[in-house]
Amino acid sequence: MSFEHPIFLLSLLLVAAAVGVWFLAERRRARYALRYPNLEVLATVVSERSWVRYVPPVLFLLALTALFVALARPEVNRTVTNERATVILVLDTSRSMQSTDVKPTRLGAAQAAVHLFLDRVPDRLRVGLVVFAGEAQVATPPTTNHALVSQAVDDIQNFVIYGGTAIGDALQTAVELGKRALSQNPNAKGPVAAPALPAASSRQLAATTQPRTPQKLVSILFLSDGAQTRGVLQPLEGAQLAKDAGFPVYTIALGTETGTVSRDNGFFGGSPEVIPVPPDPNTLRQIAELTGGRFSWARDSHTLDAAYRKLGSSLGREPGKSEVTYVLVALAAVLLIASGVSAVALSPRLP
Repeated sequence: MSFEHPIFLLSLLLVAAAVGVWFLAERRRARYALRYPNLEVLATVVSERSWVRYVPPVLFLLALTALFVALARPEVNRTVTNERATVILVLDTSRSMQSTDVKPTRLGAAQAAVHLFLDRVPDRLRVGLVVFAGEAQVATPPTTNHALVSQAVDDIQNFVIYGGTAIGDALQTAVELGKRALSQNPNAKGPVAAPALPAASSRQLAATTQPRTPQKLVSILFLSDGAQTRGVLQPLEGAQLAKDAGFPVYTIALGTETGTVSRDNGFFGGSPEVIPVPPDPNTLRQIAELTGGRFSWARDSHTLDAAYRKLGSSLGREPGKSEVTYVLVALAAVLLIASGVSAVALSPRLP
């Protein structure tokens, strides 16, 4: 615990002085104690009620102590929400996400995990959504309207583009989207120029976004289930852009080494072709290490849920201080009431 105005703690000396005066008064009273003819009765009364009379003054002194400490504006260390923090969710929506090695499918498990993430993050955290396959698209610009992001996750099939996995381009889109988020009003409730953003590609977004001084206020949560097969930028080139901007990338490799998808042979008939779609954990680990993020490998939906749940409880937050003056004021009020009630209840009554 720390104090915003520690000088006011000197007021506690008044409490110490009051206790000292009270002890002196008690000692003086003892010197002039009256003599009673029946000392045995007096001893019984004293033994039964000697400590009870101390209750009201002790409660009163504790109330004063709480009030004096409250004057110093006490603060406790805790994790607080960064008012300008933004998280960019990046989801792979390529054909391999239809693999059923993660139940119900990789894409279905990813959607459920993102909903858990959105339930955990602070209400004031801005969240954006980028989806990618052969190219990247912005599904939702950064916004505090988490219901909008959740709806975009449910409608993610509208953004599914088959034809490869462009990890580097997806990272570039997320970085440029993060830079745009930093230039927006941190208290804005919705996205800026939202109608134009969903149709923007990574190259268009890069061309229209003005770079800013790197600030560690944006985190990228990146999920993919395959290796790079398309795109202009290589994965580590995209990661370098994130590093240069000061944006850590938290990567999740989804799926197992035995994951497969089926592809019809079209007009040629015959059995569907089975295509292996193992994830690429090595590349995703390198991206996380290069940018200062963390890497996870989710081989099942439970592990994926746990990863998103944990990140939802940490991203967008930072160490800070929270004032607890109101707690001490409330405690002082309770103690004052208790002191008054006990004084009335324990005061001598006329016969």
